[in-house]
Amino acid sequence: MYYNRNIVTHGKLLFVHFLFTLGIIIMNQASTQSEPLKPTEKAKSQIISSKKLLTIAGLGWMFDAMDVGILSFIIAALKTDWELSATQLGWIGSVNSIGMAIGAVFFGILSDRIGRKQVFIFTLLLFSIASGLSALTDTLSIFLILRFFIGAGLGGELPVASTLVAESVPANKRGQIVVLLESFWAGGWLLAALIAYFVIPAYGWRMALILTALPAFYAIYLRINLPDSPKFTQSQEKGLKLSFAAKIAMVWSKPYFKQTLMLWVLWFSVVFSYYGIFLWLPSVMVGKGFTLIKSFQYVLIMTLAQLPGYFLAAFLIERIGRKLVLMLFLTGTAISAFLFGQADTATLLVIYGMLLSFFNLGAWGALYAYTPEHYPTQVRGTGVGLAAAFGRIGGILGPLMVGYMISFNYSITFIFAIFAVTIMVGVLSVGLLGNETKQTELD
Repeated sequence: MYYNRNIVTHGKLLFVHFLFTLGIIIMNQASTQSEPLKPTEKAKSQIISSKKLLTIAGLGWMFDAMDVGILSFIIAALKTDWELSATQLGWIGSVNSIGMAIGAVFFGILSDRIGRKQVFIFTLLLFSIASGLSALTDTLSIFLILRFFIGAGLGGELPVASTLVAESVPANKRGQIVVLLESFWAGGWLLAALIAYFVIPAYGWRMALILTALPAFYAIYLRINLPDSPKFTQSQEKGLKLSFAAKIAMVWSKPYFKQTLMLWVLWFSVVFSYYGIFLWLPSVMVGKGFTLIKSFQYVLIMTLAQLPGYFLAAFLIERIGRKLVLMLFLTGTAISAFLFGQADTATLLVIYGMLLSFFNLGAWGALYAYTPEHYPTQVRGTGVGLAAAFGRIGGILGPLMVGYMISFNYSITFIFAIFAVTIMVGVLSVGLLGNETKQTELD
C-alpha cells in the first residue's frame, strides 16, 4: 500500500551500519568488563545530578514508549494493509509481550552481574535495531519474530532503568524521581501519536517504524555519559555475588515472600489491562464507527492526559506514600475502563479515554517507584525483572483475549468490564499484602 523499494534499500544500508556499531560496542564492553572500577569513575558516579540522570534515563524511556505506542497505531494500519484477522492482530501484541517477559528475566538477572548501565544500553540498541528491521518485512511471520526481539529489548530495559535511577538518587526524592522518569513514557506516546497522525497516512507504517529506530544513535551517547549505579558498584567491590539459582531462591525466601507475591499479582493485573486496552485503543475506536485517521486524532487527545496523571502521582508519592497512590490511581483506572466500555458517543469516549490515560499512567509511575524498594541490591534487578516478567504474561494474554473475544462477537462493554475487575484485584493485593516503603533507605 505504502511500500517503497527505495525506502527498503536505504533502510537495509542503515541497519547494516547499526549492526556494525552494535558489534563495536559489544567488543568494547567485553574488553573492559574485567577491568576494576577506576577512582575517577567512582567519583563520576557520585557527582551526577538527579536532574541529569533523570534526563539521560528518561530519554531512553521515551524511546521505549514511542515504540510501544506506534505499535498500537500500526496494528490498525496493518489490518487494512495485510488484511489481518482480529486473532492475528492480537498475536502481534502478544508476541511483543512474550519477548518482554523473557527479556525482563534475562536482562534483570544480567544487570545484577554486569551492571545496570551496560544492560540499559544493550537493550536500547536491541529494540531499536529490531524495530527498524521490522519496517523492511513483507510477511507476518518475520514481523512477529522481530517483534519478539523488540519486546525482549523493551522488557529488559524498563525494569533495569528504573532500578538504576532508584539506586542513584536520595531516599527522600526517590519516589518522585522514578515517577518523573515514567512520565517520559507519555512523551514517547505523544511522539508515536504524532507520527501516526502525520506520517502513516502520507508515507505508510514502514516509515513510522524506521523513525522509531533512531534511538540506536542515542545509545552511543549513553555509553559515554551514563555512570553505573553507585550501590551496584559498592556491592561489586564487596564481592556480593550470587548464582542464578541463589538469586531466584532469595527473591522467594521468607523475608521477601509476601512482597514478591504482592508484586507479581500487581504487575500481572496492571500489564494485562494496559496492553489489552491501549494496544487495541485505535482499533476499538475504528470498531465504534470512526475512521482510522479520526481514531488516531482521538487517541492523541487521550494521550495528552497522561502527563498530568504522572505529575500528580509524582506530587503525591512522597506525601501520602506508594500504597495509597497506587490504590487511588488503580481504582480510578478501573472505573474509567468500565465507563469507557459503556461510552457510545465521541464526547464520552474522549472524556473516559482521557481519564483512563490519566489514572493508568500515574499508577505505572508509582509501580516503578514501588517495586525496586522491596529487595536488596544484590537481587534488586532480579526481583524487579521477575515481577515485570510475570506481568508480561498478562501482556501476552490481554491483547490475545481482546482479539479472540472480538472474533466471537463479545461486546467492548463486556471486554472492558473484565479489565476493570482485573485491575481491582491488583488494588486488593496492594491493600492486603503491600508494605509502605516511602523514603526507606535501600540496602
